[in-house]
Amino acid sequence: MKPIIGITPCSKLDDYVESVTRAGGEPVVLSNDDDVAATLDRVDAILLTGGADVDPALYGQAAHRSTKIDATRDAFEIPLSREAVARNVPAFAICRGVQVLNVAAGGTLVQDIPSASTSGVSHSIQEPKHAPAHAVRVTAGTILASTLPRSAPLDTCPVNSRHHQAVAEVAPSFIVSAVSDDGIIEAIERPASAFCVGVQWHPENFWKTGEFDRLFRAFVDAARERRIRRAEQEPAKRPT
Repeated sequence: MKPIIGITPCSKLDDYVESVTRAGGEPVVLSNDDDVAATLDRVDAILLTGGADVDPALYGQAAHRSTKIDATRDAFEIPLSREAVARNVPAFAICRGVQVLNVAAGGTLVQDIPSASTSGVSHSIQEPKHAPAHAVRVTAGTILASTLPRSAPLDTCPVNSRHHQAVAEVAPSFIVSAVSDDGIIEAIERPASAFCVGVQWHPENFWKTGEFDRLFRAFVDAARERRIRRAEQEPAKRPT
């Protein structure tokens, strides 16, 4: 049976669902009303999707004038992320998702990149969604580095970019696995986890061309391994 991938709800789900399916997973869209513990009992991994900003109050800051939060999503996704990390449930976090992952684990965010940076790198190019906007430098030896598109140079990768916030202070137990040329953190991961990776760009938008197929396959493979381990740990049913 395919590993079950719980996808957090957002306004544009199609590309996430397609990317998970192509990688061999069984996508299940979660609800913000779901019980966190029960959710992690029934899925093999979680995918944290893009969307609105995380409430700055959750990392001890007042809101910037550009901040637009989704309190309903925060109320579900922050505890979901914390519990997933605690249980070592494979997690892949995209755009807003990487920000949720970082805040849930004790990190902070840059609330508005244009206000905080004078670099010439644009991080909010809405269209076309599947076209590269800038490159990121990837840290050698990371999970992310092992999944780079085969056509990319050893330490760089072109990515799309549709965000105005980013990771600022990295949460304890996480490391930076990619940065843009202007120093913005573009990816983080947790080395102690089987697969806990967050990226600021949108790899799901490339499913038609396959640039990030290896990244999604690595995620789904980790989910499959967890599913197998859990099945082995279940007590054998005695015949009646």
